[in-house]
Amino acid sequence: MLGQWFKKVFSQQKQQSQDIEKSKKEQNAQSINPSLPHTLLLLKDQFGQSPDFTVRTLSGQPADPSGLAVCYFEGLIDQKLLTSLFEGLIHGGSDNTQSKTNPNQIASRLLESLPSGHIQIIRTEDQLLTEILSGSAVIIMNNCPFSLAVMISGGARRSVEEPSSQTVVRGPKEGFTEDVTTNIALVRRKIRSPKLKFETHNIGQLTHTTVVIAYIQDVANPDVVQELTQRLQSIDTDSILESGYIEEFIQDSPLSPFPMMIDTERPDTVAGGLLDGQVAVLVDGTPFALIAPVTFFNFFQTPEDYYQRYDISTFLRCLRLVAFLVSLLLPSLYIALTTFQQEMIPTTLLISLTAQREGTPFPALVETLLMEITFEVIREAGIRMPRVIGPAISIVGALVIGQAAVEAGLVSGAIVIVVSFTAISNFVIPYFSMSSAIRLLRFALMFLAGFLGIFGILAGLIPLLAHLLSLKSFGVDYLMPYGPFFKSNMKDLVIRAPWWAMKTRPNVKSGGNRIRQAPHQYPKGTSNRLDNMKEPEQ
Repeated sequence: MLGQWFKKVFSQQKQQSQDIEKSKKEQNAQSINPSLPHTLLLLKDQFGQSPDFTVRTLSGQPADPSGLAVCYFEGLIDQKLLTSLFEGLIHGGSDNTQSKTNPNQIASRLLESLPSGHIQIIRTEDQLLTEILSGSAVIIMNNCPFSLAVMISGGARRSVEEPSSQTVVRGPKEGFTEDVTTNIALVRRKIRSPKLKFETHNIGQLTHTTVVIAYIQDVANPDVVQELTQRLQSIDTDSILESGYIEEFIQDSPLSPFPMMIDTERPDTVAGGLLDGQVAVLVDGTPFALIAPVTFFNFFQTPEDYYQRYDISTFLRCLRLVAFLVSLLLPSLYIALTTFQQEMIPTTLLISLTAQREGTPFPALVETLLMEITFEVIREAGIRMPRVIGPAISIVGALVIGQAAVEAGLVSGAIVIVVSFTAISNFVIPYFSMSSAIRLLRFALMFLAGFLGIFGILAGLIPLLAHLLSLKSFGVDYLMPYGPFFKSNMKDLVIRAPWWAMKTRPNVKSGGNRIRQAPHQYPKGTSNRLDNMKEPEQ
């Protein structure tokens, strides 16, 4: 109790100090100078001789009472909307001088002439610089204490394409892009409800990266939304270039090898998570979104599990869990059995393995490490090489090196089979973050098996299981619903129940509204009306 009281007092003091610093920053913010020449000189000093920074002066010279200038970056704006903006400004040139210098009338003309984009009033120099760098065209008027920022961001952007890292046979073929506005629209097309909420944050003192929190009101747990918002607001760094930055700043248990958030570039995955009560984080500049809270079993589920029959989906989930165990334990089991517990190997197989290893100069641990490291090098080279020749070189290199190592007597043929099947099993895991964690843990278990055999593997698995039981993702237990046990969540875990049987959302993840669908959705089969239909006469 005393510790909680001290923690509460310190958190209140920290919040008060942050509020004081925020108020000081707002007070120290420099207001825009009404003089147009002074503001243009400020922008030229800030942006220097940047070739893409453009200043267009309209309505006479800058020093004239009716002076007006438009400032923007060429590569950050939409040229069509910029043309409409200039047409609206030039069209107002037939008005009297008072209308030219009246900001309210200029704003009203822009609202009528601009086909899209919103207009924001800017009163400080910091806002002026931020809006220009964000892709807005800023209208600066002489003898006016504020400016107008017209959001006409555009420029070269990647179109919506099929995700490259998470492909499916059946399901949507669209993926996120690097533009957060496009990503928000992709999610809205999936969930057409006013309860879908988006909260925007700007993080990074130099990059000012737009980070958006997405959730469904009354479905997401409000405590999770509040905790995620507080963690994002507490980030104080220079730059955010990818969602991986955000993940490391806000995740639970940062020293754990297991991922605490799902990263995906599929809008349907994000929409499905939101409908289950999870919260998504969209970051401008990357196609990968983050989903939280998550459990261990979420990393073995794919969107395609919900697009095909439940029996096939259940089989594939079991197959992924078996592949997980094979990828984690197969090399260490080979080392333990061939080095310490030979009596556990069938006699015929033991004779074959002994004959293969008769001329091998290395022990089983060194042999396995040599092949595993070789494969990891080949896989990394295949990823970094040009896409045209990368896959061919990686496959051919693995076959040639493996065959040459066996013929040279450096390794046995059995270890090539073990390492190859381990690598293939690792590729079965849907999410790269989880497969990478297994790759690291595999080496630790190999060392334990090389020194203690089966007992070394158990000595590694028991602390690993205890570590998994201690993990939490935004308040949700990592091994839920097994630890703690929730019977209602067993319908969508290893076994994927039919849609008509999943009436409620997962426990703990969702907020107050856990009802997903109405009861009695079991298919009724052929109705009497169809049974009584007569065949058409010939």
